[in-house]
Amino acid sequence: MIPSPTETRAPLLHDQRAPARALVTGASRGIGLALVRELLAHPQVVRITAVARQATRSDALAALRAEAGERLQCIDADLTDDQALADLATHLRGQHPTLDLVINAAGVLHGDGIRPEKSVTQVRRAALERVFALNAFAPILLAQALLPLLTGACVFASLSARVGSIGDNRLGGWYAYRASKAAQNQLMKTFAIELARRNPKACCLLLHPGTVDTSLSAPFQANVPAEKLFAPERAAAQLLGVIARATPADSGRFIAWDGTDIPW
Repeated sequence: MIPSPTETRAPLLHDQRAPARALVTGASRGIGLALVRELLAHPQVVRITAVARQATRSDALAALRAEAGERLQCIDADLTDDQALADLATHLRGQHPTLDLVINAAGVLHGDGIRPEKSVTQVRRAALERVFALNAFAPILLAQALLPLLTGACVFASLSARVGSIGDNRLGGWYAYRASKAAQNQLMKTFAIELARRNPKACCLLLHPGTVDTSLSAPFQANVPAEKLFAPERAAAQLLGVIARATPADSGRFIAWDGTDIPW
């Protein structure tokens, strides 16, 4: 169910009160789905594009669309496929010339044949390539595809992770995931510099949501204190709060859910 929107809510973006159009990837579950739900509850948002590999076959998104109607459109797209990204951008340009908010919430930590490595002896090329394809390459190629739509005051945000911080790495392990998030950070930081030259009103953010109770983190929650394990809805609200407070001067920052900076 979509929470009831309230007219007293803060602007979706800093000093931006006009009707807003948003896009969320990884939108069929976890944080991505929670972000879609929170955005639908915001009175400023007039259209949300929910992108996932099987967005049109998601029961959760279908239920939201039954309530939201044309405010929510669901698009199937594999972010690791160049043609799919090009088709997504073409479709969006045909609807409206701009996007106000893009949040990339797609990512992979474990799955079929992929498991966080405890030792270098467990590192495999195939797993590295698959993890990097979604966690590192997809965000920057999504930004490239959507660049013509990022005009005026807008935010492009991508979910990173504290374990992607090289300066904060004290435990080791998780080679592919750590390295892919670190690579994403560098790619998006570089994009933020170029985006500022192209559009001084734009902001590019890397966001750490904390440990969220989703299928991605489920196998690794045993030692997480209850107060540090966030429900997806809480994580989504916190991330949107960080985004709402961000200005172009914050572009290129790597920020945790509580607004603090994370070392690169």
